[in-house]
Amino acid sequence: MPNLKNPSPPADGYRGRFAPSPTGPLHAGSLVAALGSWLDARQNHGEWLLRIEDVDAPRCIPGADTEIMRQLLACGLTWDEEPTWQSEHQERYKKALERLNGLQTVYPCTCSRQSIANALEARGVATPRNQEMVYPGSCRPQEIHVYEDEKTLPAEMAWRLALPQDLTLQFEDLALGTQSQDLNREVGDFVLRRRDGVFTYQLAVVVDDAEQGITHIVRGADLLNNTARQIHLQHVLGYSTPSYLHLPLVLDEHGEKLSKQTLANAIHTDNAQQSLQELRKAAEHLGLRDLPDGKSTSIAEWLLAATQTWDRKIISS
Repeated sequence: MPNLKNPSPPADGYRGRFAPSPTGPLHAGSLVAALGSWLDARQNHGEWLLRIEDVDAPRCIPGADTEIMRQLLACGLTWDEEPTWQSEHQERYKKALERLNGLQTVYPCTCSRQSIANALEARGVATPRNQEMVYPGSCRPQEIHVYEDEKTLPAEMAWRLALPQDLTLQFEDLALGTQSQDLNREVGDFVLRRRDGVFTYQLAVVVDDAEQGITHIVRGADLLNNTARQIHLQHVLGYSTPSYLHLPLVLDEHGEKLSKQTLANAIHTDNAQQSLQELRKAAEHLGLRDLPDGKSTSIAEWLLAATQTWDRKIISS
């Protein structure tokens, strides 16, 4: 088991995290995210937390969380506090949604995906397959007010965050530089709780990062498009905004993101040599070169060398 007590507090208060979804074991792409976030935390003398993002229970596979933790430990990627599970945080998400309701920034929505697609099509807006649809505002009321009693509202409704007009948000990515997104044109009012009652990733990750005092978020570039809306939600809730660093994705032979949905193979961590080989491949993808490759090198020795070599500037080069 990992050492759950950091021997000394971070010099600059750095708190990072790795937050996998337990929809299957770690694959090469998720190991890149885990290694990159771990190295960034360790080089900055920070804390590294593990959070299991199982808020979307229907997609989770029983036992996948245990396997992910086993794989991380086999690779020497230890965490500094007891792991947490999003499924245990439902009350904090509910309170955040209630707070947003009190701020008159959310409203109920009964739109289905098909009705949204039909509304966009009527406006001549085509949405490419497998891409997120920009919400056209079909259910948004003229004036947003506080909803006192949820029981009086329609069944099977979602809750959306009402965006102010002309909301273009800019932020600095530690690897990619200045990023900008027009939330009204590229996203629209986004869902915080789905029609089936499940809290969305957008709300859960913002609330959990704030609750855990996360200062640095290092994750895959597939989540870059979510960052602006999460920063806006942080602003609305009065949370601090962490620093962001997005890592290059591992792609399959078809040029698609390596993922469990595309049947990505699990990494091999049955013994130390397998784990070290997987770490080396992840490090190479992150641009780390000249790391020990001898058979006599231990995982701990390799990770120390990788920590000393870690450079955020290499990622974007």
